Amino acid sequence: MSKLDDAIERGGGRPLFGIACNTYNPVMVEIAAMVGYDALWIEMEHTHVSFMEAADLCRVASALGLLTMIRIPDSRRENVLKAAECGPDIIDLPMANSPEPAQELVRHARYAPEGQRGFFGGSRAVRYTLCDPIAEEQKRINRELCLMVQIETREAADRADEICAVAGLNAILLGPGDMSASFGVPGETNHPAVQDAMERAVNSAKRQGRRVAMACGPASVSQWAQKGVELFFVGGDIACLKLGAKSLLAEARGDA
Repeated sequence: MSKLDDAIERGGGRPLFGIACNTYNPVMVEIAAMVGYDALWIEMEHTHVSFMEAADLCRVASALGLLTMIRIPDSRRENVLKAAECGPDIIDLPMANSPEPAQELVRHARYAPEGQRGFFGGSRAVRYTLCDPIAEEQKRINRELCLMVQIETREAADRADEICAVAGLNAILLGPGDMSASFGVPGETNHPAVQDAMERAVNSAKRQGRRVAMACGPASVSQWAQKGVELFFVGGDIACLKLGAKSLLAEARGDA
């Protein structure tokens, strides 16, 4: 059972909620845990967070009881391996428009016989080989690490059945923003074509027994929870800074 499966089951069916760190900000991670978030998204596709910083954020978040997810830039071996050795609970691959990137993710992140992950005993992922024999640690990681791919384009939605059928894959993550752009209606995440594509992806995932996560605003949670989404990332550190700064200024000016 993956760490994500375990968290969902322990939650008794309620949706889990996550928040993103787009910067190296341990204070944000600590606050997120204190206010009750369930998961931390460590962003490495669009930002300059390093693997060393990602590993530190994983340490902080794990100690505070948060699930940890690293979004890597792509499925190249070097990115998958370095993220995996940080010891996250979830590795998320963006723009998986076909089964091949998902297969590559599995190949590089799973130890044999499920994949071809390189042998290394000095990382946080294998607990620096201070606990079980390395072979047992590798089995534990194969069992607990959740591999997730993003379905966030028209092409990916059309091939969702094939993508979700990839052996060794645990979950998908819906990206409404990029999905809307791929349909030529950027930002219109409620457009019927966008909504239909995401719903088809959810159905594909459920047929294959995959978990479903989503990045969206709070207003969309109820709708998609009813359709089977189990983990929602509803904001991030930049959004919190913007909202907090605007709110404080409006209050100070008497505009609130």
